[in-house]
Formats: sequence, structure tokens, C-alpha cells
Amino acid sequence: MATPAQWVEGARLRTLPMAAAPVIAGTAAAHAMHAARPLHAVLALLVALFLQVGVNYANDYSDGVRGTDDDRVGPLRLTGSGAAAPREVKTAAFACFGLAAVTGVALVVLSQQWWLAVVGVLAILAAWGYTGGKKPYGYLGLGDVFVFVFFGLVATLGTTITQADRLNADAWIMAVSTGLFACALLMANNVRDIPGDREVGKRTLAVRLGDPKARLTFTAELFVGMVLPLLLVPHNPWVLLVYAVSPLAFNAASTVLKAADRRELIPVLKQCGFINLGVTVLYAAAVVVHRYLG
Repeated sequence: MATPAQWVEGARLRTLPMAAAPVIAGTAAAHAMHAARPLHAVLALLVALFLQVGVNYANDYSDGVRGTDDDRVGPLRLTGSGAAAPREVKTAAFACFGLAAVTGVALVVLSQQWWLAVVGVLAILAAWGYTGGKKPYGYLGLGDVFVFVFFGLVATLGTTITQADRLNADAWIMAVSTGLFACALLMANNVRDIPGDREVGKRTLAVRLGDPKARLTFTAELFVGMVLPLLLVPHNPWVLLVYAVSPLAFNAASTVLKAADRRELIPVLKQCGFINLGVTVLYAAAVVVHRYLG
């Protein structure tokens, strides 16, 4: 039976900034339209957090029972390590998906954006299908598409539209930026796992690209994600605040490009989470300052 600490590690709580970042960005974009709604934001955050943790448990279960984690470089996996029974991990995943569904329904009812219920169902199906089922799309190199769409576009734009009933340029630009940061985190994770994934037939995008190109792709995702907020500077110069996190981004890119030992990539996952969180928090600060100080 896994200890509480092992369940926390299995949930990858260090990556939860990736779930919070698009909600912060989407709420700030709504605030730029004088339409931010705190309760809606809290519900959106809960949906994102439950989905994030649910995906982590689902991947832990599916990769564990497939044997993908038998020779793993990264942190603890509950199923692969034998710390928890597969059924327990699967139950935890579906419990998180259930909580995401409940909070999602509350958000849909409150915002009256009924079509988002369909998007929510698709998000849960995509979360499970990433590594679960007979033909997991994560094993075909399509996981990056899911991450960009659901943890970037859907999470950010959905947060904005449930509060403002419309979208603006801020929402679109920050949605793409957060999506790219999420993809960068996944790419760093998959670069670390290339040898093991290739051996078990898990054809992630990193495996398909090969090690050198995958590392360059990570750098490009991080670079474009950092550059995009510049498009907002003409109507809000305070957006330049987001570049306070540039040193962290440079450090992450340098590590991925140069690391010979794949274990050196493990801290990059946390760095990507805090880059995303830092950019969105500073963007939100820029929106508030611009609104009240001009």
C-alpha cells in the first residue's frame, strides 16, 4: 500500500502550476474586458487541477500495466514501482475525472455556456486515451497535440469565455503561449525517456524526432511561448513584466540542449511549470496595473 507521500509524488503536484497557469491567464484576459468573475475562476481552476492529477494517475496506471515504466529514469511511478496496486491507481484516476466533471458541470451551469459540457467530455476522454485503451494516442506521437489543445487553448479560452462571454486578443495569445509551455514540459519529459520509450514501442513525438531534434523542438516551444506576449505590448506596455522569468527560461533551454545525463532533465519539468506560472502571473499583474494606472 502506497504511503500518503507516495500518492502525492504520484500525482506530480510539482507540475500543478501548469494547470493553474491557463486559468490565471484566462481570468486576466477577462479582467482586461472588465468581466472577471472570481467564482467562475475558482471552478475553472478546480477543473484544471482535477484533470491534471487525473491524467497523471491515468498515465501512471496505463504505463505501469504495459511495462513502460519497468526501466524508468524519472521520479516514482506508483504502478511501475509496485508502491500501489494498479486497481488503486486506476480508481484514483477516475475519481479525479469524476471530480473534474462535477466542478465542470457547476461551471457550465453558472456561466450558461452549455456547449462547454461537450468540450469537458472530450477532455476527459482525451485524458484517459493518452496512454489508456487499446490504441493510446500518446504512443503514436500525438500527446503533444492533446496537451496544446486542452491544457493551452481549451483551458485558457474556456476560462475567459465563462467569465466574459467572449474572447479577446489577450486570451488567444496567452492560450497559445501557455499551450507551448505545456508542450515544452511534455517534450522535456519525453526526451528524458527516449531510450526506454523506444525500447517498448512508445513512439512519442520525441522518439519520432530523435534526440537532437527533440531538444531543439523544446527550445523552440519555450522561445515562441516567451516571445508571443510581445504582441500585447503595444496596447499594454506593462506586459514586459513577464520577461522577468527569462533567466529561468534560458536556464531550462540550456540544460535541455547540453545535458548528457538524462537525469539532469528532471528539474527542467518543474522549471517549465514555474516559467508558465510566472509568465501568466506577471501578465495578470500587467493587466491589473494597466487598468488602474494606465
